[in-house]
Amino acid sequence: MANLIRLAKSGNEWSTNELMAYNIAIVERDQNTFFDGPLPAYTGPTGFVQHEDRVQGLDPSSLALIKRLDLAMKVMDGEESAVDDFAAELLRVLGYETERTVIRTRKNIRLSMCGQQMYAKTDVCILDVDSELLLLVQEDKSHISPADPEPQLIAEAIAAFQENNRNRVNNLFVDPLRSQVFPGITMVGTFPRFYKITVTTDLDMCVRGGTYPAVQTIVDRHTPRVPRRRSDGMRPLDNRILVLRCYEGFRQFVL
Repeated sequence: MANLIRLAKSGNEWSTNELMAYNIAIVERDQNTFFDGPLPAYTGPTGFVQHEDRVQGLDPSSLALIKRLDLAMKVMDGEESAVDDFAAELLRVLGYETERTVIRTRKNIRLSMCGQQMYAKTDVCILDVDSELLLLVQEDKSHISPADPEPQLIAEAIAAFQENNRNRVNNLFVDPLRSQVFPGITMVGTFPRFYKITVTTDLDMCVRGGTYPAVQTIVDRHTPRVPRRRSDGMRPLDNRILVLRCYEGFRQFVL
């Protein structure tokens, strides 16, 4: 692996080849291990877990989510789906956006790789008031591109580590971090997978210089064990409540 050719690439061009080239492995974790214990209860709008589709008298938050869920379940040939809109609204309703955080879509992040300046673009992200990147979301766009969302998400985490440290040094006048764990989500339609991506100074420097890290980076991943098909996403209510509880448990790693 140390002899693999490493080239500067934008985040949306990353594939499993880059993961091998930079000694990065993804390891699936069970629910209790990943979330550090049992999942918490759902705290969002009740209508969203009581009604699969729109009905008269729905509260505004449930109605907004169901409308965006409907759109996100439809794949339009040749264009990006509404998954990002649904993900952003869901994070907002579940309390990920606070007085100190803000949800952004399609934010470009500079990525220094192999001595060149590239970019990684998030589909959805959360920043704090100091512009530190806290959460990254990447949609599977296989309907318009063959790229795997997992390597793209990891590229975004490395770019976010670089960006956060630039901000710390240049704007906050504090020391750069030597490591940071980035919560991340990939979305296949409305079905999410959850990640904890540890980026270290060693990995960062290897990506910047195009060299092989001696220490392997382990990315923790959890795939919700939904009772229905994953391709059904959050449409069935029994799938929906389990996934929503995963989002509730994941919030601790962001805030």
